[in-house]
This record gives sequence, structure tokens and C-alpha cells, in this order.
Amino acid sequence: MIRYILAALIVGVTAGYLVSYSGNADAGSYAVDYVFNGSLLVLLFTMGLSFGLDKEAMHKLRQTGLRILIVPFTVVLGSILGGLVGGLILRLDLTASMAVTAGYGWYTLDGPMVGQVFGAEWGAMGFAVNFIRELLTIVTITLLVKIGKYAPIASGGATTMDTTLPVIVRYCGPDALITAFSSGFTLSLLAPFSIIAVSTLGRFLLSLTGL
Repeated sequence: MIRYILAALIVGVTAGYLVSYSGNADAGSYAVDYVFNGSLLVLLFTMGLSFGLDKEAMHKLRQTGLRILIVPFTVVLGSILGGLVGGLILRLDLTASMAVTAGYGWYTLDGPMVGQVFGAEWGAMGFAVNFIRELLTIVTITLLVKIGKYAPIASGGATTMDTTLPVIVRYCGPDALITAFSSGFTLSLLAPFSIIAVSTLGRFLLSLTGL
């Protein structure tokens, strides 16, 4: 399945380049929005149908309860800590570095928000880092699942609600559906607030420590 995903990505990039080169970028972007939204609805319907057909799914969900929130909040801590460690190693602005990783893979949100606060260069980095996070989750999922069933969910971040959900269900099993979707949904809700909070609190704390 991974090779088909990569092939589709390459074909999409090529088609986008050709449409842009032909001077019809606006029309192409308009069509992409409709296709993307339509395919996303079909995807979520299919995943919901799969969940509904699983007779044990609701029972497992009731058993899990609020413990299901452990995964997304662990991802929050790991992502922001990763941004801090990466910033220290690369000697970057620590607050901006943490804000970049606080997007949890939602590159279309993180890029513009980080760019507004820290400038265009950081905005581009926010877009690139989170896009690569999503792409690496898809490409390396066969390796991640060997680490643990929740490793691909943690790696996918906010994207486990939609774009990386099919491959996670495929390789982690149908019982990972509700955990992956709820984690992605929770992270998508938290992402904009996390970026703002990290940007504000980060600068305040760093000014106190003198880093």
C-alpha cells in the first residue's frame, strides 16, 4: 500500500506542476479543494462504517473511557519537548522551534500561524517540518508499528484524524481506529492554542532563564 501512496503523491505533484505551468493554477486549486473535501468525507464515512461494523468497538471505547486522552496529551508533551531539544542542538530560537512542533503535523495551520509571530522563514519551516512529519509517518509506518501499536499514532499527530488514518488502520488493526481518530481530533483542537501558548509562555520563560 505504501508504494501506491507514494506513486499517487508523485503523480499529484507532477499534475500540480503541469497545471501551474499552464497558467490555470487558480482553477486547479479550486478543483483540488472540492476533490480533497469530497475524498475526506468518503474516507471518514468508510472509517465510521468500519467502526460501526465492529461489534466490540463500542465496548472497548467504554472500557477505555478518559484513558483514551493519554495518547494525545503524551504527543503534546513529546512534540514540544522535541522542538526544545532540536532547538538546543541546532542553536535555533527555542520558542520558535517549539511553536513549529506544536502544530502536531497540521502544516496548513502551523505554517501561517508561526509565520505571523516569528516571520516568513519560520513560517516556511513550520510548514515543511509538519508536512515531513505526515509524510514520514506514511512512509515509515511498517517500521513504526514494530516499535508499538501506538507509535504510528504518536508520529502522525493531528493527521491521524484524516490523512494518515487509513494506513494506521491498515497496519495497526481496526482496534486502533478509535484511538487514532480521537487522538488526531484532540490534537487538531489543541494545535492553535498550543502554538499561541508556546509562543507567549516560551518567550516569557526564556527571558527569565536568559537562554
